[in-house]
Amino acid sequence: MITQFSMAQEGLPIYSDYLTDNYYLIHPSMAGVANSSKFRLTARKQWFGQANAPALQTASINGRIGESSSGVGAILFNDKNGYHSQTGAYLTYAHHLMFSRNPIDLNMLSFGLSIGMIQYKLDETTFLADGFDPLISGIEQSATDFNIDFGFSYQFINFYAHATVKNVLENDGVNFNEQGLSFSNLRTYLFSVGNVFSKFDSEWSYEPSVMFMYRDATKESLFDLNMKVYKEMDFGKVWGGISYRRSLDGAEFLNGTGVSSQKLQYITPLIGVNYKDFIFAYTYSYQSNSVVFNNGGFHQITLGLNFNKRREKYECNCPAIN
Repeated sequence: MITQFSMAQEGLPIYSDYLTDNYYLIHPSMAGVANSSKFRLTARKQWFGQANAPALQTASINGRIGESSSGVGAILFNDKNGYHSQTGAYLTYAHHLMFSRNPIDLNMLSFGLSIGMIQYKLDETTFLADGFDPLISGIEQSATDFNIDFGFSYQFINFYAHATVKNVLENDGVNFNEQGLSFSNLRTYLFSVGNVFSKFDSEWSYEPSVMFMYRDATKESLFDLNMKVYKEMDFGKVWGGISYRRSLDGAEFLNGTGVSSQKLQYITPLIGVNYKDFIFAYTYSYQSNSVVFNNGGFHQITLGLNFNKRREKYECNCPAIN
């Protein structure tokens, strides 16, 4: 619960969406990195049957500018978590430097910058059922802020690494702590690394990866351990995988007469299919803690389209690029 609320005003939340062939959602340097343009829609819902349960919708598009070394992208998102909600848009510019002598050998360093406009809302209209509270206005508060994300990526054949700083600027927004002071530092650091392994001329490939996240203001940190498996088909490919998310920070709670602690844990299986230029994926996240709000997990559907293919594929087993 604490982790969910701390994510309520950070811009685009960091879930497992990026594992459905959409690293651009969390790393701006991935805009235009592939050999085709990409359009993705995601819809995510938690705790079915519960009022005001967390829900997120995103739409993203990115691609290369002609035959240049630059890429652009855009993200729209709508995130609702209880009485908090945020709607935002990001525009991205990325530049890609090739170090290989052959244009189909992958050895590339990329830089990306996203500029975002985010509208935060806090609905307090139902907070004052009886009486008066000087800290509650009883209206729908809103604030609009700008922020920027910056990052870089390195791709070498089947290996990749990404680093991004999100929310570089300080925003007041509409979140307040118990002293009535706003949280202005939303800075988050993301690091991802992975590699794709396969035997020569095999239809199967395997992609282990890890993602680490650190929030500057709250000193929270967590990591994802991921494994994806791909199988080449006549019509494209099918793939599946699993992700394990673990927080490095615990929370204490009363357990009978004693005090226990737990750390946030998510287990996320995912499955998808690439049919020609179309992509469909389904992701389910289960929170495996002793104390939870609801046993129901996150359900997410991703729809995608690859278009405007502009060059021959790189000679690598790199699903996010080819």
